[in-house]
Amino acid sequence: MSEIDPITLSVLAGRMEQIADEMDATLFRAAFNPIIAEAHDASHGLYAADTGDTLVQGKSGLPIFVGVMSFAVKAVIDKTAAEGDLQDGDIFIFNDAHIGGTHLSDMRLVRPYFHEGQLFCYLASVGHWHDVGGAVPGNYNPAATEVFQEAFVLPPVRLARAGEINQDIIDILMRNTRLPQSAMGDLNGQLGALDLGVRRMDELLDEYGAETVHAALDALGHRAEALMRAELAALPDGRWEAEDFLDNDGITDEPLPIKVALEIDGDRMVLDFAGSAPQCAGPVNIALPTTVATAYVAIKHMFPALPANAGVMRPIDVRVPEGAILSAAFPAPTGGYTETILRMIDVIFSAFAGAAPTRVVAHAYGTINALSIAGKRKGGQPWVMFSFYGGGHGGSVEGDGLNHGNAPISTATIPPMEILEAAYPVMFRQWALRSDSAGAGAHRGGVGAVYEIEVLEENGAEAFLFGERGRFAPKGIAEGGDAALNCFSFEQDAGWGTPPLASKMRGITLRQGQAVRLETPGGGGYGPPQARAPSAVALDVARGLVSDTAADETYGPAWREVRT
Repeated sequence: MSEIDPITLSVLAGRMEQIADEMDATLFRAAFNPIIAEAHDASHGLYAADTGDTLVQGKSGLPIFVGVMSFAVKAVIDKTAAEGDLQDGDIFIFNDAHIGGTHLSDMRLVRPYFHEGQLFCYLASVGHWHDVGGAVPGNYNPAATEVFQEAFVLPPVRLARAGEINQDIIDILMRNTRLPQSAMGDLNGQLGALDLGVRRMDELLDEYGAETVHAALDALGHRAEALMRAELAALPDGRWEAEDFLDNDGITDEPLPIKVALEIDGDRMVLDFAGSAPQCAGPVNIALPTTVATAYVAIKHMFPALPANAGVMRPIDVRVPEGAILSAAFPAPTGGYTETILRMIDVIFSAFAGAAPTRVVAHAYGTINALSIAGKRKGGQPWVMFSFYGGGHGGSVEGDGLNHGNAPISTATIPPMEILEAAYPVMFRQWALRSDSAGAGAHRGGVGAVYEIEVLEENGAEAFLFGERGRFAPKGIAEGGDAALNCFSFEQDAGWGTPPLASKMRGITLRQGQAVRLETPGGGGYGPPQARAPSAVALDVARGLVSDTAADETYGPAWREVRT
């Protein structure tokens, strides 16, 4: 393969990133469901023809999909290698989390890209569909004990063969969703994104030639590896451990440890998750592809200048014991994967703080609070309002944490209140910042939020919550304080109730005019609270982020002398 000069390499890297970005934008604009259209819970990328390794990913999609989609593409590679009949124009579709990672709501489409009759790479699209069957509308079933209670399971199958769509597959998919119009719109959006990707790749290879573009992709992988090795070599050698807990698995009210030992030796790193909880009955299990992808997301946070390329992971060994909650086997439920990977990121950050505390942030709020409110309209038409909710991010050496941000596993956005109210029969009584929810520190964490959602539909509704951090608060780093716990409550005729399992509950019946309330955690603090400037504390109090009482108890009375 020919050498490639730095300028051409830079141009081609930008062109290929633009292709993935355009694919992202195409789906975001075409999707019917707000989880994709507004929250951007989707991703596109280019993947190696022989290994499925990530070559390029769009910058607007979810980072967690970078790693897991390489496993999805590899599943298609293995399938076609066994069957021996891959053709130009084939499109594969599936949602099996144990093969492709994450959970069953994430529908994956994989399309081989051919140039002049030769397989060049794969294009892939993944998006979070609104509903794919299962026992709970929106598919976050906190009481699931197997995947079949979460959603319809689809292994890798051909949606299209040589450019001809298989309508039978579409018929099966649409029959297994409560919202077929939404699902059909999302599917067409993903197909449109793949079509655009093919056109843009044709333009690129016609202009530069397959050999030059291949050389660029090969060089990008080697450079990503070299950059990662240089970053690790500049850090001290050593071994650091960290442990945190999930509240429970939604079935048994027992905490579940997530533990990591992080070891740096020269230009290599090991992340060993021995000591983490075994596979559990409830849906906080994750499959091994998701675990590897999560490690990649954490590493990208700690080394933000590194490119989104599989070469980054070559010097890193991710070790997970068989039978662990982080390497669950089919048909273990995985619907709440988000909660477990957030805890994984937390413990990786805590361990890495031993080697380089200035490179990490304190724990973010640590739960997406997957809340589904569903029912039937007066005419009998079903509606499902599934969304996720924000909280505070952790403080860092550079400053305070972000107030009311989205989870650090993604670049998604929180769907706007106006969009949700326009689409569903609900009203937000409150959407506000939560005072005193942030961890104290020289740089405090960001504050969480308060959401109170009232049902307007006269037929009422049923609510389901899949959350975390109801019993184990987000932690500070470098002597920073912990944030507030997650609090969920729901209105009933006898008053307000709370879940017996703190952060998970299904089957909450709501009459018209009744509401649910989420009070989300803030982020952990960074550095000792006594090092915070009194003027900064006074400003927090003036803005309502910290109460007078909490400021006195946490930081002392000096802030009152500069209060304005």
